[in-house]
Amino acid sequence: MFNLINRRPNRRFFNNSSNRSGKYYHLNFRIQAEELRVIDSKGELVGVMSKQEALDRAQADGLDLVLIAQNAKPPVAKITDFKKFLYQEEKKLKEAKKGAKKSDVKDIQLSLFMSEHDKERFINKTKEFLKDGHQVRLNLTLRGREIIKKSMAIEFMNDYIGKLEDVNISKEPRVEGRVVRSVVSRKK
Repeated sequence: MFNLINRRPNRRFFNNSSNRSGKYYHLNFRIQAEELRVIDSKGELVGVMSKQEALDRAQADGLDLVLIAQNAKPPVAKITDFKKFLYQEEKKLKEAKKGAKKSDVKDIQLSLFMSEHDKERFINKTKEFLKDGHQVRLNLTLRGREIIKKSMAIEFMNDYIGKLEDVNISKEPRVEGRVVRSVVSRKK
């Protein structure tokens, strides 16, 4: 006798764990809508048809019926190989991630009494970060007796920012405890 308990279902008709995007797709008989707008494997619109007609058409081609847009009126389903569909969706996600460049905030540590050469070196590094599209947080830490020279520190910071060409000051130089902070970004 045929044992249903030990029989594994045909994976082709189930949405298995190979979907890494975390999005769940309704496949074949799991589609609940009775009427669907169907797109064939070539990407051409077939038209509006019943779920059973669409399933018959997909099975005749040896492919799956995948529900793409559940909230549309009527819902949109595509006749395609599910594994190939998942691969293409994953590829689209990777391309989207690659295209969206993340803007990091880079930190530059400054000192009130640094030499001119060091200052120029830090200015060049800041320009490099800005050129790459990053925001730059400038931190000038006041040590020891420097704490009483807060106005001098703000003046130093304004001078430093003045030497950077084409910058947008996101946060004006402000004293926060023992640190004078400012955030700059590139003008667009």
